[in-house]
Amino acid sequence: MRIQNHLLEIPTATGLQIYDVTAQIQAWITACQVQAGQVLVFSRHTTTALAINEYEPRLVEDLKVFLQTLAPVTGLNLASGPYHYLHNDLHLRPNLPPDEPMNAHSHLMAIALSTSEIIPIVDGKLALGTYQSVLFFELDGPRSRTLFLQVTGQ
Repeated sequence: MRIQNHLLEIPTATGLQIYDVTAQIQAWITACQVQAGQVLVFSRHTTTALAINEYEPRLVEDLKVFLQTLAPVTGLNLASGPYHYLHNDLHLRPNLPPDEPMNAHSHLMAIALSTSEIIPIVDGKLALGTYQSVLFFELDGPRSRTLFLQVTGQ
């Protein structure tokens, strides 16, 4: 059994974006010549996420609205009124880089999703269902992002 690692670089666009990274992952698995095993896909950032779901343009827009409703940029509207994100009080946080964004909403969206997916490989292909794709969520772009891929198999 072999273990192979790869970093997949993804330059992202502004704000909240959802990317289908299935083809890029499959291309790497093909290059690895693994016929049976599994691939771990892991996001190395606190304001990105992964999911397996359908990549259909109208659903992608629905997902964006859902996430923005779950964690709006302006803060939550709880029963007691609007809530100010404490993470966004940059003046109270020590040792921040000068370009630190106010991005509490992005962290909250990420924590509601997942940072990793494990997908079986059968006959050299991702064993996804008919409408399944590997979705990468940029929650705080634009940035240069990295997915860590690890395939285990033979």
